[in-house]
Amino acid sequence: MSFEKLIEPLDLGFTILKNRVLMGSMHTGLEEEKDGFDKLAAFYAERAKGGVGLIVTGGIAPDKFGRLTPFASSMTKQSHVLQHKKITEAVHAEDGKICMQILHAGRYSYHPFSVAPSSLKAPISRFKPWKMPSWFINRTISHFVRAARLAQDAGYDGVEIMGSEGYLINQFLVTKTNQRNDQWGGSFENRIKFPLEIVSRVREAVGKNFIVIYRLSMLDLIHEGQSWEEIESLALQIEKAGATMINTGIGWHEARIPTIAQMVPRAGFAWVTKRLMGKLKIPLITTNRINTPELAEKVLTDGCADMVSMARPFLADPHFVLKAIQNRSEEINTCIACNQACLDNIFNQKVASCLVNPFACKETTWKLQWATVIKKVAVVGAGPAGLAAAVTAAQRGHEVSLFEMDEAIGGQLNMAKVVSGKEEFYETLRYYQVMIAKYKISLLLNTEFTSVDAERFDEIIFATGVIPRPLILEGSHLPHVLSYPDVLRKKLPTGKKIVVIGAGGIAIDTAMFLLKGSNPESIKDFNHRWHIDQHYANRGGIDESAGKESPLKDITLLQRRVGKPGAALGKTTAWIHREELKKSGVKFLDGLQYVRITSEGIEVKRNEEVQLIEADHIVVCAGQESRNSLFEQLKNEGHSMHLIGGAKEAGELDAKRAIEEGTRVGMKI
Repeated sequence: MSFEKLIEPLDLGFTILKNRVLMGSMHTGLEEEKDGFDKLAAFYAERAKGGVGLIVTGGIAPDKFGRLTPFASSMTKQSHVLQHKKITEAVHAEDGKICMQILHAGRYSYHPFSVAPSSLKAPISRFKPWKMPSWFINRTISHFVRAARLAQDAGYDGVEIMGSEGYLINQFLVTKTNQRNDQWGGSFENRIKFPLEIVSRVREAVGKNFIVIYRLSMLDLIHEGQSWEEIESLALQIEKAGATMINTGIGWHEARIPTIAQMVPRAGFAWVTKRLMGKLKIPLITTNRINTPELAEKVLTDGCADMVSMARPFLADPHFVLKAIQNRSEEINTCIACNQACLDNIFNQKVASCLVNPFACKETTWKLQWATVIKKVAVVGAGPAGLAAAVTAAQRGHEVSLFEMDEAIGGQLNMAKVVSGKEEFYETLRYYQVMIAKYKISLLLNTEFTSVDAERFDEIIFATGVIPRPLILEGSHLPHVLSYPDVLRKKLPTGKKIVVIGAGGIAIDTAMFLLKGSNPESIKDFNHRWHIDQHYANRGGIDESAGKESPLKDITLLQRRVGKPGAALGKTTAWIHREELKKSGVKFLDGLQYVRITSEGIEVKRNEEVQLIEADHIVVCAGQESRNSLFEQLKNEGHSMHLIGGAKEAGELDAKRAIEEGTRVGMKI
C-alpha cells in the first residue's frame, strides 16, 4: 500500500520535517557507557539513514538533582556540548534532524538528592525527595533553559521538554504530588506555572527557529490525576508559551496499568490525542503501540494526530521508514513490544537492545560483513534460534539449507503466537518467511536431518529446540492430563476446572490461552478490563466502576518452590501478567509437594497437610528438555558443529537468547 499521509512533509514554519514519523525518546544505556557518545552517534545516525523524520534522544537531565540515577547523563556545561556534537553531526550527515529531550526525574530519581514539589516518596523509588524551596524551583527552571541553550550550541534541531510519565513537571501538575500552598501549588493556575515558565523561557532563550516539543501527559492513569479540562487548558497555554509541537504522554510510571506492553492493543491510546485535535494550531504527536507503517497511516488518516511517535520499532528496524517509502513494508522487522531486551535491560542496568534485532545498540561492534569463504551451511531447526542463524548466514553470502521437522517455521513461537496478547509473534514469523525467500534459503519442511545429510555441508548449526519435560508422578498417564503443546498447539478441549502444574512463563501463557483464547483484545475491552475511562469523566482517566470479569475457567497454578508466579519474567511485564491472572480469578499455590494425580484431580502436600485439588483437566508446564541427540554423534564424526538456543540450554524458554545466539553464530561461520 502507499503511505501518503505518513511520508507527507510537515512544515513547522522555520523548518520542514520530511515525513510524519518521530523516533520517540528512549534511554539506551549507551549514554553512560565508555565511549558512549561515539556509540550513540552511530545508533542515531543509522536511524537517520533509515529515513525517520525527526529523532528525540533519551532523557538528559538539566542538573544533577534531576538525574534518574547518580551517574546518568546531564547537559550542564561546555564539555557536554562537545560530547553531544558527535551525535548531531552524525545525524545531520545522514540528512536527519534530532532533538534532545530534557528530563528532570523529580521524585523518580533513584538517588538521595532527589527533589520534588512535595516531600512524598514515589512507590517506585526507595528515596524520599526533598521539598523544593521556591528559590530552588526558579533555579531549576533556569537549568532547563541552560540545557536547551547548550543543546542548541551542540547542534540539536530542538529540544523536547519532558512533562509527562510522572516526572518532575508532571509532579507539579497534580495535587497527589503537589501539596504546596505557595505560588507553585494549590490552584490549577499555580500548579501549571512551572511548565509554562519553562517553555516560555526556553523559547525566549533559543529564539524562533528552534524546535520546542512539549511532552504533555494526556492520560495520567493515577488517582487524583489531571482532569481533561485541565489538560486541554494546559495544552492551549503551552502553545501560547511558544511550543512548536505537543507530544502525547500516557500514564505515570507508578500507574498499575500497562501502556506499552505486548498485551496493549495496537494504537491503543491514539484516541487520547484525537480528543485534542482541532483545539490547537500547532501539530500534535500521538504515541504508544504503533508498530507498522500501515497502522501509522491509519492513525494519521483517521485524524488522530499530525505525527506519530515510535520508539521501540526503531530498535527492531532502523530502516522502518525507508522500507515503507520503498514499498518494502513486508521486510520490516516488527517490534513485538516484549520489553525483554530494551526496558528490562535498562532496569537491570544493561545496555538496551532488541529481541528481534540484537544488532540494536551494537552499531559500532557488530558488523554484518560478506563472508571471505562461501560455505554450505545446514541449519537444523526453524525455531527462533535457527531462523536467526539461517538468515544471518545467508545475508553474509553463505549457501544455507534450513531443515524443519514441522510443517511450518517458528518452533515454540507457534505456541506463543496463539495466546491473546502475544499475536505480535505472527509478525516475527512473517519477517523471517520474507527473509528466507529474499536470501534464497533452501527451506525443507517436514524433513528430518540425518547423518547422511550432514556429509553435504561445511557447517552444521543445531537449533533443534526443546521438548516438554515429562512429569514423573503417579497418575500422570491418565487421559485428563495434558501437556502445554496439547493445549496451545493441538488445542484439545478442556473442562471448567483446570490445574496447571508450573507457574513460569509457559504456565502463564497457557493459563491466559485457556481464559481468553486467541482473540486479540479490542481497545474498548482493554480499557474496560484495566478501568480506563475513555470518556474522561474521572480525574486521571481512571474508572473504578467497571465491573469484575466472569472468567470462563476456574484455573489454579501450582508451584513447588516458594515465590511469585512468573518470577523469571522481566521486571516490566511480570507484574502485568500477575495482575491479569488476579483479575481473571486464577488461584496460585506455591511451596508444594505433588503427591499423585487421581481421576478427581491432584493431591498435593502443603505444610505437612495433604489436600485434593479437584480438576477436570491437569496441564503440565513443568519445564523442558533439550532435543539434540544427533549433535554429539556428528561432532564426534568430525563435522563442524554449532549448538544454539533451546537445544543448547532448555531452562526457561528465552527467544531473546535464542535469536542472539543464532545471529552470533551466523556472523561467525
